[in-house]
Amino acid sequence: MFRKYFLPFVSGVLFFVGFQNKQAAARGIQPWDENSWYWQFKGEPVLLLGASSDDNLFQWPAKMLVPHLDSMKNIGANYVRNTMSDRNDRGFELYPFKKLENGKYDLNQWNEAYWQRFKFFLNETAKRDIIVQIEVWDRFDYTRNNWPPHPWNPANNVNYSYEESGLAGEYPDHPGRNKQPFFFTTPKQQNNEVLLKFQRQFVEKMLSYSLKYDHVLYCMDNETSAEEEWAVYWAQFILDEAEKQGKTVFVTEMWDNWDLKSENHKRTFDHPELYAYCDVSQNNHQRDQTHWDNFQWVRKYIAGHPRPVNTVKTYGADGGRHGNSNNAIDSWWRHLVGGAASARFHRPNSGLGLSELSMNSVKAARKVESIVKFWDVNPNNDLLSGREENEAYLAAKPGEKYVVFFPDAGEVEVDLTEYNSAFSLKWMNVRSGEWHSEKEIDGGGIVTLKTPGGNEWVAVVVPSSAM
Repeated sequence: MFRKYFLPFVSGVLFFVGFQNKQAAARGIQPWDENSWYWQFKGEPVLLLGASSDDNLFQWPAKMLVPHLDSMKNIGANYVRNTMSDRNDRGFELYPFKKLENGKYDLNQWNEAYWQRFKFFLNETAKRDIIVQIEVWDRFDYTRNNWPPHPWNPANNVNYSYEESGLAGEYPDHPGRNKQPFFFTTPKQQNNEVLLKFQRQFVEKMLSYSLKYDHVLYCMDNETSAEEEWAVYWAQFILDEAEKQGKTVFVTEMWDNWDLKSENHKRTFDHPELYAYCDVSQNNHQRDQTHWDNFQWVRKYIAGHPRPVNTVKTYGADGGRHGNSNNAIDSWWRHLVGGAASARFHRPNSGLGLSELSMNSVKAARKVESIVKFWDVNPNNDLLSGREENEAYLAAKPGEKYVVFFPDAGEVEVDLTEYNSAFSLKWMNVRSGEWHSEKEIDGGGIVTLKTPGGNEWVAVVVPSSAM
C-alpha cells in the first residue's frame, strides 16, 4: 500500500511546491508583462521613485533607519540604493568579517552584527514595499584611505599574504584607474583562486539573506571601470545561485562612462539574455538637452529587447560636487518623463538625498501619476512646437494623455487639431509638490502651454471627461 500511494503523494507535493514558487515569482519585482520598459511588483505595474540620504542604508542603526524609511513611505518613495559598502564614513559602519583577539580578521568567519543589520534592513524595506537595488561591489572601498584598514588587505587578515593574494598595501589612485587586482580575480581574468574563494563566500553569504526576499534587484558594481569579464562572472554567479534555490532574480551592471553611447555601456545593452535591466545613472553627469537625447538614444538602441532602464542616483545639490539642486530636479524629471523605470535622488552632498526638494518631487510625481500613468505614455518631443532647446519635454498618448515637464519658465504649443473635444489642463508646482491651477481648454487646434512662474513645472493635459 505504501508503494502504491507514495509516488502520487510526492507528485502532488512537488506540483504544489512548484505552484507556490510560480506564485511567489509572479509577486516579486520583475519586468512588467504588459510593458517591459517598466517593473511590476506583486503582480501590478510599479514606478520606482527614490530619495534617500545614504547609499548603504543597511549599515544604519535601527533608530536611524526606521524613521528614514517611514519618511520615504509617507511621500510615496518606494526605491532605495544599497551598496554593500563598509567604509567608515559616519563612524558606525561595520565590516562583514570577524575580528580576532590579535586584531586581525578571519575571512572565514563572519561579523554577525553586520549581517543582522542587513537582515533587518531587508525586513524593514519589505514591510514597506520599498524595492532595494543592491550593488555588490563598491570600488571606493578598496582604494586610497579605505584600503589600509580593510579586512581584505593582507596586512589585516590571517588568510593570505601579499605574495599569495597578489594584493599590495596601498592603492592611492582613483579607483577609476582600475589598478586594484581585487577586480581581476575571475577565471577569464587573472584567475586568482586565493582571493576569489573569499569573494565567492562573501557573495554567497549576502545571497543567503537577500534571496529570501522578492523585492531585491542586483547590480554588480558602483560605476565600475572594470573589465567586462568581471561583471559577467558575478552576474552569472548570482543568477546560478538563485536558480539553485528556485528563485528568479534580475541583474545588471553600472558602467562609469558618462557617455551612454560608449562601447562600455553596450556591454549591458547588447546582452539582454544576461542583464534583464539597465542602469544608466552616470547619464546624470550630463546636462540639459544632451541628458535627454542620450537617454532617448538608449531607448532606441535597446528597443528590439525593451527592458527597464533604472537611474539609481541622480546627482546635484547646492554646495555639492556634481552640479546644483536645479540640475538634480531637472535630471530626475527628464528621466521620468523620458521613460525611465526608476529615478532616485543621490545621497548628500552629491545629491539631494531625502530633503524638502526631493520629497516634493516624489510627491508631485505621485500626484501626476494619479491622473496619468507614466507607462501609458511615450516620450515624444516632436508633438511640441515653438520649443527651444531644453525648454520642455513631453510624454504623451496622443488625444488622451500629455505630460509636459518644464525645467524653467517656458512656453510651447501642443497640436490638438485632430481631437475636437474639451481637455483639462492642470499645473503642478514641482518645488512645492502641490497642484497650482486647473482649467478647461478646447481641442481642435493648437494649444499654448505657458508656465505659471519660474523654476520647474509639469503640465498634465487629459480629456475633461477623464477628470
